Amino acid sequence: MNDLGVQTADRPLAETAQPPVSEWKRTYRKFVKNPVGIIGLAMVVMITLMSIAAPLLTSHDPIDVHLEKKLQPPVWQEGGSWEHWLGTDEVGRDVWARLVYGSRISLAVGFFAVVISLVLGTALGMLAGYFRGKTDFAISTVIDIMMAFPFILLALATIAVMGPSLLNMILVLGLTDWTQYARLVRSEVINLREQEFIQAGYALGSRHWRIIWKHLLPNCLPSVIVLATLAMARAILMESSLSFLGLGVSSPTPSWGFMMSTGRPYIATAWWLATLPGIAILITVLGINLAGDRIRDLLDPKVD
Repeated sequence: MNDLGVQTADRPLAETAQPPVSEWKRTYRKFVKNPVGIIGLAMVVMITLMSIAAPLLTSHDPIDVHLEKKLQPPVWQEGGSWEHWLGTDEVGRDVWARLVYGSRISLAVGFFAVVISLVLGTALGMLAGYFRGKTDFAISTVIDIMMAFPFILLALATIAVMGPSLLNMILVLGLTDWTQYARLVRSEVINLREQEFIQAGYALGSRHWRIIWKHLLPNCLPSVIVLATLAMARAILMESSLSFLGLGVSSPTPSWGFMMSTGRPYIATAWWLATLPGIAILITVLGINLAGDRIRDLLDPKVD
């Protein structure tokens, strides 16, 4: 009972108040609430570690040909052996070794293609949304033309001129997928440039590039990161599709899409040649999509 006759709590307010939760702890709690996101992240980490530790996971060279061992089945089928526990292909190459080393191609193409398209698309979208006028018109026109151009036709023309290679594959995917970043960033910058903190920067005499770099770009990054995460899965699928059509890396370099292409004629007699790389693509893309969906939830303040 205080002097005014009001009943007070037995414990002081300082003792009952909870300490503030840090941003890292809040983010961690949001992430662990969704076990599906953890599973997706674990799948991505597993594939990444597998590609890095490829020489430690297999003693076979992925391009060595042994015709006397061709079309050996996996170890759980009759005729299989632990020496080639996932079997061999049509020329006797170890399927496990080609799967492990093939993960390097898929992840490299997915990562570097996304980096190229992210940097290019974000820069052009920032310029179009901030300066508007003729700059916006020119960039938006290029975006419309690029989105109307058939991707497969562009890939065929580029590969025909430059030849199939890993670098050309990355360039084709990176230089054709930047339009989605540009449109996303442009729309967000148009909304942000009218906000009070941007107008305050104008009033204080901040230069255009400082406003773009210090204020607009950080506010656009969460959406861009989410889009890049999901775009990496799409880039891996596109690389596999182009390799399946013979437009990817050249033989005998192992690639999951190329392995599916060469194993297609043997699908009735040697199912593992096309099925196992297809499962590898499924696991990788599914893991990236699950992790990307959870990252989107983490960066959305409206999601608890």
